[in-house]
Amino acid sequence: MAKRLFDILFAVTVLVLASPFLLLAAIGVKIMSPGPVFYRAKRVGKDMRVFDMLKFRSMHVGSDKGSAITGRSDSRVFPLGALLRKTKIDELPQFLNVLKGDMSIVGPRPEDPGIVENSYLPWMKETLSVPPGITSPGAIYYYAYGLELLSDEDIEGSYVDRLLAPKLALDRAYLDRANFRSDLYYAILTFLAVVANAIGRRVPPAEIDMKAAEKWADIPTPKAHP
Repeated sequence: MAKRLFDILFAVTVLVLASPFLLLAAIGVKIMSPGPVFYRAKRVGKDMRVFDMLKFRSMHVGSDKGSAITGRSDSRVFPLGALLRKTKIDELPQFLNVLKGDMSIVGPRPEDPGIVENSYLPWMKETLSVPPGITSPGAIYYYAYGLELLSDEDIEGSYVDRLLAPKLALDRAYLDRANFRSDLYYAILTFLAVVANAIGRRVPPAEIDMKAAEKWADIPTPKAHP
């Protein structure tokens, strides 16, 4: 109950403070690309329940028929959408998912149903025992190293082969020590990671989670951005 109260208060605070950005993003998406403002991404949540995760739409309508993973120079993304993705403003509508109860502030990032069905190993499915989160150690890892582990020639294949296991290993490791203080730490760390990513820097997950995650997978840490 304490975690749920924290989630609600945090989500309301962010939505109120970010309301000018939400409004500008919504207007911009509507002007730049015909179609709905929001994109409803099918994701797998707690206990394998599929739900609609909200994002500001960053790709042209119909572009979601291709890969479930988006690369750094994906032609499906329109220019404003690329900016929304880089700054993570496209993710802000997920705080509405938190208020609805589909998601938490901190928890394993939810995946596409196809990836869960075809690529999840038994230990990976343990991350589905809790509500998915807006952020997590795995999400921080993705911000820091994701682009260097993905191949533009095979985005989804390289994601599954190189990034899925370390990302989920970090989230699985975090389940064993998650508490209010660590959730608040990762909420703050996410803000720092987003700012760092926007200026070409990176912020890694906590060292304790990087070490613990090695129980399930190797955790590559490329030395420099390409």
